[in-house]
Amino acid sequence: MEPGRARDPLTARPQAASRTEMTEYVLPQHSNALGNVFGGQIMAWVDLCGAIAAQRHSGRVAVTAFVDDLKFDRPVKVGEVVHLVAQVTATFRTSMEIEIVVTGEDSRSGRRWPCVAAKLTFVAIDEAGIPTPVAPLALDTDETRASQAAGEERRRVRLRSR
Repeated sequence: MEPGRARDPLTARPQAASRTEMTEYVLPQHSNALGNVFGGQIMAWVDLCGAIAAQRHSGRVAVTAFVDDLKFDRPVKVGEVVHLVAQVTATFRTSMEIEIVVTGEDSRSGRRWPCVAAKLTFVAIDEAGIPTPVAPLALDTDETRASQAAGEERRRVRLRSR
């Protein structure tokens, strides 16, 4: 794309265009009495990382609509590092499913471990706060096609349970 030229907001976008990585250092104010990072702090970082991925895909402000799945595997302690990676896994008319994978890291040894896996749904909104259409996910690989199909099934289940 030419510099300074806006992209077409409804042209299919590759999954990689939404990829967002964040790294956070766990400090005492992030932890509970056991020295583990608060689950709520991890959730806040997950929400932030997911929102950035959703905004990168849609080119719009995106707000959290649903937390579909959030599973805590292992804790991260004060002095360790939290690494988050988010990307769009499926798109719908005005919403996007974002997967966020969180790992803990001991930066001294380089050891990493799974911490949290989450799926959140974000809705793109316009300047008036009204949901607005988002670009489809470019279904350019078998993995991306499978991701979109799985996201559509999760959405069907979620909508049925309302």
